[in-house]
Amino acid sequence: MKIAVLSAHTSSLFWFRMDMMKEFIKNGHSVIALGSEPETEWKEKFGEHNIDYRQLYVNRNGINPLNDLRTFMELHKFMKKERPEKVFVYQAKTVVYGSIAAKLNGISEVYPLIAGLGSIFRGSGIKNSIVKNILKIQYWVACKCSKKVFFQNHDDKNEFIQNGLIKEDRVVIINGSGVNLNNFKPTPFPDVPTFLFIGRLIKDKGIIEYLEACKEVKERYPHVRCLLVGPYDSNPSAIKPEELVPYIDRGGIEYFGEQSDVRPFIAQCSTYVLPSYHEGTPKTVLEAMAMGRSIITSDAPGCRETVTDGANGYLVKVKDIRGLVDSMEYLILNPDKSNTMGTASEELAKEKYDVRIVNKEIIKNMEITVVEEN
Repeated sequence: MKIAVLSAHTSSLFWFRMDMMKEFIKNGHSVIALGSEPETEWKEKFGEHNIDYRQLYVNRNGINPLNDLRTFMELHKFMKKERPEKVFVYQAKTVVYGSIAAKLNGISEVYPLIAGLGSIFRGSGIKNSIVKNILKIQYWVACKCSKKVFFQNHDDKNEFIQNGLIKEDRVVIINGSGVNLNNFKPTPFPDVPTFLFIGRLIKDKGIIEYLEACKEVKERYPHVRCLLVGPYDSNPSAIKPEELVPYIDRGGIEYFGEQSDVRPFIAQCSTYVLPSYHEGTPKTVLEAMAMGRSIITSDAPGCRETVTDGANGYLVKVKDIRGLVDSMEYLILNPDKSNTMGTASEELAKEKYDVRIVNKEIIKNMEITVVEEN
C-alpha cells in the first residue's frame, strides 16, 4: 500500500521518522514524505532510502489564515492525486490540515501523532488564549477525521480528553520516537565533567536556564565544559545570535551550531541537560540515554517520563536555574554517580525506548501488513 508521512519540518521527518518509514518499506509498502523544505535539498537524501519526498508549503509558526489556506489546498490536491491508503501526520498545522484534507478525499486511515503541545497550548495572555481556543477547535476536527491518535505522554493525552477533543478509546500512547540502538551506543566518559544541550535555540527548550546555569557552574569550576548544539529558529521565542554571544565570549559555552550527527557531541559529554518547559518525548534525551549518559531534565510533560529521579538522572522544576545548578554541581563533585546513572539510562533505553519496540506499536495500531521473517 501507499503510506504518506506528513510533517511541517523536513529535518524532523528525516532524523526522527526515518526508522519508522524504513520499517514500512521493509514490509513491502511505498512511502511518500511531505515536508516544508525544498526538494532540491532533500529529494536525493530521502531517495537513498527509497522514499519519495515532496515539498509542502507550510509556515509552521505563522498565524496568517491565507498561508494556512494555501497549506490546506496543497494537501487537498496531494490527497486527491496520490490517494494514499494510510496517512501518518505530526506537528500542529500538518496534523490539522492534513487530517481534514485526507478525510475530504475519502481517506479514513489517518493517524496523527501529538508529539508535544507547544507554547500556545500552555501559554497565557489574551492573544494566546484566542489562538489556543482556535487550535482546540482545529484539533477536535482533526481527531474526528482520524482513526486513532498517537500521544507520547499522558499529560498531553489527558489535556485532549479533559478538553473533549478526543475519546479515550481512540488514544494510543507510544514511548516517543524511539532510539536506534545500533546507531547510538555507549562510549567512554570524558576526562572532565562535561554538560551538553542539543535543541533549537528557543526559550521553551530551556535554553536561557541552561546558559545561566552554565555561567554559574563555570565560575565555580573553570575546568568543566558546557557544550551547546542546535540551530537558531524562526519561532517567536527563539533567542537571537547576539543574545548568545556574551555566553560564548566569557568562555562559558562552546557553541557548535546545527549538526547532522549529534553522536560525537554526546560522546564528549558526561551529562545531558534539557530543561525544557514541555515536550512530546525528547528524542535527544533518548539518544543520550542510549549512549550511557546521565540526564538532567525538567519535571515537565514529556521530559519527566525519561528520568527516574536519582536513578538515571535528576528532575528539576521548570525554569529553576538554582535546581539546575545544584544538580550539575553534584555530578561534578560525584563523577562516579554520573557513571552509575549513565548505566541506568542505557538499560532504560533498551527496555523502553528501543525504536523497534516503538515502531512495532505504531505498525500494529495502524494495521499495516507485516512481512513475516523466516
